[in-house]
Amino acid sequence: MTLPLVLRPQAQAEFVDASIWYETQRPGLGDEFVSEVEKVLDKIANQPDRYAIVHGDIREAPVLRFPYVVYYRVKPKSIVVIAVFHSARDPAIWQSRR
Repeated sequence: MTLPLVLRPQAQAEFVDASIWYETQRPGLGDEFVSEVEKVLDKIANQPDRYAIVHGDIREAPVLRFPYVVYYRVKPKSIVVIAVFHSARDPAIWQSRR
């Protein structure tokens, strides 16, 4: 069963900002980043329990080829993405999001 994904505004902004940054580094790289994140989001939607719990009830799904991680929480009727987060950033930033 596939659950609907809801990206919180901060997660959506991080996703968009990162894709723009990668596109400025090399044309087409932003699209490659978006594709890799979308693959992770599809896996999360189809198998929400696939990834490990890392903080409270928040799970962590790594993005292949890029130093990003998707943090999300499984709810009864949806999956809430709280961060699309660069792995070098301070984790206290995403951990403060409830």
